Amino acid sequence: MAEQSNSHTRPLLEVKGLKTFFYTEDGVVKAVNGVDFAIRPGEVMGLVGESGSGKSVTSLSIMRLLGGSGKIVEGAVLFEGKDLTQLPESEMLALRGNKISMIFQQPTSCLNPVFRIGDQIAESIMVHQKMDQHEAMRQVIELLRKVGISDPERRVKAFPHEISGGQAQRVMIAMALSCLPKLLIADEPTTALDVTIQAQILDLMRKLRTDTDTAILLITHDMGVVAEMCDSVAVMYAGQIVEYTDVVTLFEKPLHPYTEGLLAAIPVLGVVQDALAVIPGTVPDLINLPPGCKFAPRCPYVKELCTVEVPELVQIEEGHSARCHMRHPATAAQWAGVGRANWQFMGDEVLIEIAG
Repeated sequence: MAEQSNSHTRPLLEVKGLKTFFYTEDGVVKAVNGVDFAIRPGEVMGLVGESGSGKSVTSLSIMRLLGGSGKIVEGAVLFEGKDLTQLPESEMLALRGNKISMIFQQPTSCLNPVFRIGDQIAESIMVHQKMDQHEAMRQVIELLRKVGISDPERRVKAFPHEISGGQAQRVMIAMALSCLPKLLIADEPTTALDVTIQAQILDLMRKLRTDTDTAILLITHDMGVVAEMCDSVAVMYAGQIVEYTDVVTLFEKPLHPYTEGLLAAIPVLGVVQDALAVIPGTVPDLINLPPGCKFAPRCPYVKELCTVEVPELVQIEEGHSARCHMRHPATAAQWAGVGRANWQFMGDEVLIEIAG
């Protein structure tokens, strides 16, 4: 497990009551619907959940890169005490790629196809660190070497279409790390990378955190990476945080049924199972959300209360919050004596079967 950061340090980033909606012809997509968390200098916070839970939209809201029909309709994003939602675009431009950097989930779409790789990374260094082109290019070559790109002297001259998806991912990581940001937002940073390169990238992020006290918001579906890298974890479901605590507590004592299901679905090395654990059903339609708890249609512990009343995110134990009626002190008695669900046999539909 990762080392704990100093919990008494003033937060570098505070997200308060964030709501981000997309206005479409079909209706309003409530992609992020009241999210709160804080990250301190040197802290690595994991943001986990299924696709469609709102993780990436949360990160794009912080960066003010929503585009299209997306709009922050409520809440604040405080970075070093300044509300990013209220800053003029000129000030956001000065922050992006400098004090706040982001590794995007789809790197090939984020690289300019008409400029060479080296020039794209060097531009950020020249603008924010006031280096000349020669000095910046030397730094680019060293960065590419650190992220595991072979023959970086030649690769700096390549165009995006001349490199693989995995190499593009490493180029984006090099670009994000180039100005030693105070906050690094990493959206699935090890996607499309083999395990060797993945380990290199995680080591590089760890070193950045240790050497420069960089805070990291790590968005991932890989609970193994969370266990290895993170100090704290926020679990998202249907646009809301349903559980928030330190990483050790989350793995040892999950409080929300959704978190319990996610952890149960992790295969255990050396343990033979007749069936993999699954969470039945799918993430709800964010235009037509169910009444009450958003997880109720998939929850093995569901009661009538869950289908009519929306649970609040409340602190259940010291430093451990959950959005669940089963855990809330005022309603927990309704679940007295209820045992733990067997997630391994929750799914009744066979999607794929291999025999022989």
